[in-house]
Amino acid sequence: MPTLPAIEDAARSVYAAMSPTPQYAWPLLARRAGCEVWVKHENHTPTGAFKVRGGLHLLATLYAREPGFPGVISATRGNHGQSLAYAARRHGKRCMIVVPEGNSRDKNAAMTAFGAQLVVHGRDFDEAREHAARLAQAEGLRFVGPFEPELVAGVATYALELFRGAPALDTVFVPIGCGSGICGLISARDALGLATRIVGVVSSHANAYAQSFRKGARVETATAATIADGMAVRVPVQAALDIISRGAADVVEVTDAEVEAAVRVCFDDMHQLAEGAGAAPVAALLKAPHRAGKRIGVILSGGNIDRDTYVRILEDVSWRPALV
Repeated sequence: MPTLPAIEDAARSVYAAMSPTPQYAWPLLARRAGCEVWVKHENHTPTGAFKVRGGLHLLATLYAREPGFPGVISATRGNHGQSLAYAARRHGKRCMIVVPEGNSRDKNAAMTAFGAQLVVHGRDFDEAREHAARLAQAEGLRFVGPFEPELVAGVATYALELFRGAPALDTVFVPIGCGSGICGLISARDALGLATRIVGVVSSHANAYAQSFRKGARVETATAATIADGMAVRVPVQAALDIISRGAADVVEVTDAEVEAAVRVCFDDMHQLAEGAGAAPVAALLKAPHRAGKRIGVILSGGNIDRDTYVRILEDVSWRPALV
């Protein structure tokens, strides 16, 4: 896990390209949840998601070590790919991204707009990741996995901002995709010596990390089909799972219906655009027991959602968590 000096070093890479994001306590959300809630707005980054922090630090580190390296290749459902493309363009480097079939149209468009060369392969993220690793040697590019030290250190800068900018938090809910977001949060908490409980959130339709956390060993799932594509992972990253197992208080599951209701809550109570993974912590908060009187943080990790999906979710008011 990155130390405090490592996170602060990563912050220099991050802030060379973007400003810190805000954390706000929204009164309508607090009223709905029945507790004080601080929202970390990672939907306000240059790519609309927290992943850009990791990409910025990774590419800055690679460039400092070897200015002549040709570029990077990785796999993504969207936000990680935007992160690498955005950062690679700053250094004039090539970026190739592999996405699975049926990936978000809008996220694909954003990656190509940032300069990524897109390759479509596989039925899901994990198959796309395997293909990217195979392509790396043929293309002469540096393969970037979903969980590298520089990525985690860069992502941890959002947690440092949250813990230093908000009052002392009892609990923070954070989504889990491949694990850099929650591991960055755990790293910053431990580096600052705080007692905040960290609760990971996964989709009940892509719950490999929840099963693995409960079992104490890695569990792979057969499928990972969920509206929250940023959490659609079948195969946990062992290094991330090790940190989560030691540092998280729990890993909880939310359904797609609960995620969609939380997307509506983000609009109603904050007028914020949230993708599925971004809204998942709000969904977990609203079903969490024993929250009255607590001060809770939620990571709104991204706002990259296709317009047709967003319109459908907003128009479906069949279920909406009631205001307290």
